[in-house]
Amino acid sequence: MSGVTGTTLWYVRWHTGAGPRTGEPPPGPAPELLDLLYGITPVVEVLPPNAALADVRGALRYFDRGPEQLAELLRVRTFARYGVTCAIGVAGNRMLATMAAWAGPADGVHVVPGTPEAVAAFLRPRPVADLPGVGPATAGTLARHGLYTIGDVADLPLPTLQRLLGRSAGRHLHEHARGHDPRPVVRHAPAPSLTAERAFPLDTVDQAVVRRALLALTVDLGAELRGTGQVAHALTLVVRYADRSTTTRSRALPDPANSTAALTRCAYRLQDALGLQRARVRAVALRADGLTPAATTPAQLSLDPVDERARRLEAVADRAAARFTSGVVSLATLLPPRDAA
Repeated sequence: MSGVTGTTLWYVRWHTGAGPRTGEPPPGPAPELLDLLYGITPVVEVLPPNAALADVRGALRYFDRGPEQLAELLRVRTFARYGVTCAIGVAGNRMLATMAAWAGPADGVHVVPGTPEAVAAFLRPRPVADLPGVGPATAGTLARHGLYTIGDVADLPLPTLQRLLGRSAGRHLHEHARGHDPRPVVRHAPAPSLTAERAFPLDTVDQAVVRRALLALTVDLGAELRGTGQVAHALTLVVRYADRSTTTRSRALPDPANSTAALTRCAYRLQDALGLQRARVRAVALRADGLTPAATTPAQLSLDPVDERARRLEAVADRAAARFTSGVVSLATLLPPRDAA
């Protein structure tokens, strides 16, 4: 058995051609494609809409192949049986495997060897925006200080990077720039969903009332997502009318999220897109779709102080709810009106 030491993680990205329509929740890879992967290893983490991570260290001896040769076997089987091409990144951790799959050919296997020299050779020339969590704002901040490549960031002392980005964001970026990512592959079933619903005492045409209900739903969903350690990739709004008909609309979130603010922005956009001004609404429901573990889902580094403050307030509210009772800390707009004097 031959192979590259320390490269037992795969990131598999299938090119199915169709894909979900814009704004619809990611359903996850087709079951038949996942079955081929499960036929090699049971340690699979599904990543909607069209990817999965796999730990193949237990499969190497059984198949008597190295990780690169085994990945090539999966690629060939996938095309032979279903006519679907895939890119497979092979590396020592999930970040490197993911980057390898996107950096390599659209239909092929790209290996990042596990030696420090090979990891550095792969990472250092690449733009810093290739690292997980580095969006335009973070990349812009780094560029203003002459930091354009991953190598530039890796060479920067950690305290200096933390002064630029903050303690937590700076530490994570410093680790990623040096090729470190301790997150494991988390086995779980294809992403489930969470639903919250509000029925009105009387049918309403008041869109402010509907908006208030949506805010209450996003508060509930956000708290449940954070409490279960998950993030949502999309949101679905279901509106039930007085005549018992329904309308359903979905929208992908800009980034996987469990914050009430992000969920609320998405819910309001869904409401605005429906144009419900004259509709008699009986109930509304929100469904958080494409759930994945928050601990292993790459997160966008935020430099927005408003977003950071909102997250801190959510953490306080979550702790208070866990210690006392649900609703002990609530948004002011959700509190019942005071009795008239």
